[in-house]
Amino acid sequence: MNTDEITIVSGLPRSGTSLMMQLLDSGGIPAVTDNIRTADTDNPRGYYEFEQVKKIKDDTSWLPGTRGKVFKMVSQLLYLLPPTENYKVIFQERNLDEVLDSQEKMLARLGRPAAPRDEIAKAFTTHLDRLFEWLATQKHIGLLKVKYADVVAQPQAEAERINAFLGGRLNVAEAMKAVDPSLYRNRKGS
Repeated sequence: MNTDEITIVSGLPRSGTSLMMQLLDSGGIPAVTDNIRTADTDNPRGYYEFEQVKKIKDDTSWLPGTRGKVFKMVSQLLYLLPPTENYKVIFQERNLDEVLDSQEKMLARLGRPAAPRDEIAKAFTTHLDRLFEWLATQKHIGLLKVKYADVVAQPQAEAERINAFLGGRLNVAEAMKAVDPSLYRNRKGS
């Protein structure tokens, strides 16, 4: 069990990263969050965000304080992680149509227009292809891909898989309690 590692939950926006943060926090891995962005219709249990993460390009002084803990980071920022730390990245994957449906509904509630769906889908696909290619070359970053649908459908199996990835640090029984299948909205048939 290595508590010097930094655990990061990442993925595309609206891919289930908040659920994963809840799961890890419930399972005994302290979440680094500032609670600035509060729960709402789109994330009834909160966003689990830490604003300092967005400033990583200019300031990494906060990173050592997250050792043994978990924070959330959008996938585009993973490239900025300094190689002076060791990271375990749990990457949330979700059906792209579900991600886009969720984003469009959230933007509509905010009164903001969505970009053309096909352009966004293409950009996300290109981004993920490049990101996974890059991550495979990073010796200081361990990666575990987790499908959102699998977490909801089989929380115990996924929590056990995550626990193994994290070296036995997760209380699986407590982590599973964070999963509420009723919050799986914008579901697409597989």
